[in-house]
This record gives sequence, structure tokens and C-alpha cells, in this order.
Amino acid sequence: MSAIHGSILLADDEEKILKRLGRALRDEGHEVVETTSARGAQKQLLEKSFDLLVVDNIMPGMTGLELIREIAKDVPPSDRPQVLMMTAHATVESAIEAMKLGALDYLQKPFEVEELLALVHHALEHQRLRSQRQYLISERSAEFNQYGIVGRSRAMQEVIQRAELVAQTKSTVLITGETGTGKEMVARAIHHRSAQRDMPLIKVNCAAIPETLLESELFGHVRGAFTGATMTKRGKFALADGGSIFLDEIGTLTTAIQAKLLRVLQEREFEPLGAERTQRVEVRVIAATNRDLKQMVADAKFQQDLYYRLNVIPIQIPPLRERREDIGVLIDHFIDKHKQRTGKTIDKLEDDVVQALHKYDWPGNVRELENTIERAVVLATGPVITRGAISLLGATAVPPPGLPSLRLHSNLEWVERETIRRALEQSGGVKKDAAELMGISQRALSYYLAKYRID
Repeated sequence: MSAIHGSILLADDEEKILKRLGRALRDEGHEVVETTSARGAQKQLLEKSFDLLVVDNIMPGMTGLELIREIAKDVPPSDRPQVLMMTAHATVESAIEAMKLGALDYLQKPFEVEELLALVHHALEHQRLRSQRQYLISERSAEFNQYGIVGRSRAMQEVIQRAELVAQTKSTVLITGETGTGKEMVARAIHHRSAQRDMPLIKVNCAAIPETLLESELFGHVRGAFTGATMTKRGKFALADGGSIFLDEIGTLTTAIQAKLLRVLQEREFEPLGAERTQRVEVRVIAATNRDLKQMVADAKFQQDLYYRLNVIPIQIPPLRERREDIGVLIDHFIDKHKQRTGKTIDKLEDDVVQALHKYDWPGNVRELENTIERAVVLATGPVITRGAISLLGATAVPPPGLPSLRLHSNLEWVERETIRRALEQSGGVKKDAAELMGISQRALSYYLAKYRID
């Protein structure tokens, strides 16, 4: 087998065994540090990282199993060394418990040096593969960060992995998830990592376009097709030819538009309004919705054939409350992003602010978290973001269930009211659209409207 060399921490209170095993490991080309106690091993692990820990179980002061428990509790999995436990027959049960805590294997004393060397090779191979995987995940995460997709949780890594895989194809993608989870960002990442990255990515918010205009927006029209059609117009599908089209809020489409979209997906052709000639396109469709399309099919509100055509490659983005381990990473990301934009020096958040942000359920998901951090950065008066700059803390009113109460500085009250006023103005008074612009839920918007007596 090919030689794999690594750094090894060897812990055994029997000095003769320690010296013999250390010499054998060095002869194989490994870097070895020896210690006669579990406490000594614990100290070494704090000072230096090792690829492998080989530890005897029964030692005075602290057992090998107790050391492994401490490692499992205090050291993140990605930073832990591989672990081999040496144990006498009477403590095999402890070795099995150690494996449940993450140890790779155990050696039952007495054993031959060759047995140790074989297990060491196996353990270092595992460590090398784990390091390679961590590197690839880190590289992939860094690449997707540029599209605003941030997250180290297993759930988000699965989203990133699937997005990366589907980007290499031309398959139709259906992205589902609650409002504010980042569906458009995933769509953008898929397009820009595809072979069609130099072609257009056309975005359409199906819910924001009046029903009477949507067909013309998607498929275009010829001059005179309807009252007011004074000139021929190319639709979004024609503009996206050769690239991708992102259809957001696909669940809001009428039955008539659903039928026309199904034809495009099946036959790659359509007819602009009023036209007599069919137009062919080669375009990848990426659809997104926060609705349950499967239930809509069951309720006869969405065509089953269209659902199956859209759901070729499904990507489900989890809500932020289901991946709380990403909140800290996102907070750091948004602080860096917005302090650069504002030119401010922000070092950190107060500890109680961090705790509150982690406990909050974030009904508006990542969008709501970013808006909160952006506001906090703008309102911060020093390098530390305090409670006064975060509108999710404190209590002067009783909010609806699940919504945190607010203690607002008078200036912050003005910011909140002005934000709501502008959002309603931009959305034409449509609450759903105003809530999306603000990155909060409609329930949260209703609370603010009542609190500030905004009609």
C-alpha cells in the first residue's frame, strides 16, 4: 500500500510501550508526539492539530474514554483528529462507546506493531479523504457565496450540491421554499454556473404582473393584437432564447397561461398574441414558488402535467428556523457586506443580541435577517451593535403569537414607518408585495400596520 504520512499524538502511561510504538511509527515516516497521560494529550491538542490520536484507555487521572468525550463535546467534527483507542480485554465496552463518540477503531492489548501500523494507515487515509471533502465543501461554498448563498449546514450544502449538479444540464428546475429563503439566488447561481452563462437570464415575477398582461409579457404580441398594442413586442421567452428564464411565483399562473407554458416545455414553441406563425425557442426554465404545488394539483388549481414537467429537478430550500446553525455565518456575512457599503467599522454584536437573533424564528427567513442586520449597521453608533440598533429585542407591546416584541428608539420608529410607507407605495398598496419588498411575512406587516396605525 502507498505510504501516507501524518502527525500522530500517542498517549499511554506505560513508557516502554509508548517508546516502542513511537519508534515504530517514526520508522514509517510519521511525525509523533508522545505523552504519558490523557491530560497531557488534551494539552497537546489545544496547542497543535494532529491527524491522528492513538490513546490508551486506562490511565491515571483521566481515562482515554473521558478524553474522547471531551473532544466530541468541545471540538468541531471538521477539526478533530482521527482516534484509535488501545484497550485491555476488560474494557472493550469502553472502546465501543468511544467508537460511538467518533473513534475510528480500537486495538485490544496485547497487539502486534504491524496491527497498529495497518490501522494507522487506514485512519490517515480516512483523515485525508475527510480533509479533501472539507476543502471541496469550503471551495464550493466560497464560490456560491458570490451569489448570496451562504450556509454551512448539511441542508444548505445539499442545496448547493444539487444546484451545482443541475447547472451542468439543461433540465427544468423547480425551486420551492418559503418567502425570503433565497430562491432567486439559487436560480441565478444555476444559470451562471451553466454552459449558457453568457446568454441571458430573464426574470419574471408572475405574481407582480396583472393577469391581463402576463401572456403578452411571457410570449409577446404583434402590432394590433389588442387595444393599445401599437407596436410588436418580444416576450420574455424570446428574450431568454439560448439562456434561462426564471419564473418566480409560478403557483399564481392562471389555467390558460399554465396550458401555454406546458406547450413551451413540451414542444419548445409558442405563438405571440395575434401572431399566425409559431416561434421556436431553446431555453431552460427555472421555476420557483412558496406554494404547495402538489396540493394545488390535488385541488385542481394547477395542471398535473405542468407540475410534472416543472418538477424534473426539485430543489427544496429549508426555512432559516430549520437551519439555525447558519444564522451566525449569515450574520457575519451581512455585517461584512453592509459595513463595506456604509463605510462603517463594525467589530461585533453584543452577546445578548446574538442570542436573541439565534432564538428568533425568522418568519421572513434570510431576507428578514439581512434587512435586520443592514438596519443595525446603519443605526449603529460605534463598533459594537447594541440592542438599540436591533428592532427585534425588548418589549413595549404584545405582538401576535410567534412575532417578537419591539422596543424602538424614536429614530428607529421613523425608519420603520418610512420603510412601510415606501414599500406600500412601491407595491401599489398590495400588502403581499409590500411584505416581500420588506423581507417580512404578511402577518408581520399586519402587526406593524396596526402598531403604527397605517391605513
